[in-house]
Amino acid sequence: MNAARVVACDLDGVVWRGDDPIPPAAPGIAALRAAGWYVAFVSNNSNSPVGDVVAKLDRMGIPATAADVVTSAMAAAWLLAQSLAPGARVLACAGPGVREALAAQGLEVVTDGGAVEAVVVGFHREFDYAALDRASAAVRSGARFVATNLDATYPIPGGLIPGAGSLVAAVATASGRTPEVAGKPEAPTVGLIRERFGTSGVVVGDRPSTDGAPATALGWPFALVLSGVTAAVASLGGEAIPDPAPPFVADDLGALAPALITALGDG
Repeated sequence: MNAARVVACDLDGVVWRGDDPIPPAAPGIAALRAAGWYVAFVSNNSNSPVGDVVAKLDRMGIPATAADVVTSAMAAAWLLAQSLAPGARVLACAGPGVREALAAQGLEVVTDGGAVEAVVVGFHREFDYAALDRASAAVRSGARFVATNLDATYPIPGGLIPGAGSLVAAVATASGRTPEVAGKPEAPTVGLIRERFGTSGVVVGDRPSTDGAPATALGWPFALVLSGVTAAVASLGGEAIPDPAPPFVADDLGALAPALITALGDG
């Protein structure tokens, strides 16, 4: 647990859009760190292994370590590990980040069907009809159904792409079951933030529905940036600035950092 005040910072739409950096993010994070804040990264995107997330941050001029990162993949694996025995078979209808997180919790990762105790659905570009068939059949057969998160879209350069929530919706429709959700804004991720990063901080994100709610659960202020899916008038697949607005709203992380430092003081 870090003694400094924490900025729990989202990634997609805050630090980057797809593979493109959001230019003000790196200097904004540097300013927060210089003021004594501890910057952690809490992402609902479960696709990438933690090492890849750290490497991507480094390429964008933001030094980080694996200890600084929490993903919805980690939250999903942690959730299952609370009740499944070590070595339990789990179908990963998801990317390598989920497979890594499940293995780290001592669970056996399955990708090609067969009898399993749980199914985890997360974002991955390889999702197809065969994957939908395997996952929904396993859920109908009684496997526990866990979604990494329900973000319907993710921001990329030039627009939005379908997110994990869109894939989860297909499996839920085909199986007739509603999933447990591990990522923001749900309790598993909130618990991991408290466990890893402490009890005092602020949540920064671009999506009020998934970043604002965990801030409320933590009792932390929510700071909204408009560099991702949220705008004054919502686009299709995006979100609007809530009414009433969060305590902090800025165009991007670069503009937000000095406002946080001025309002909340040094970390």
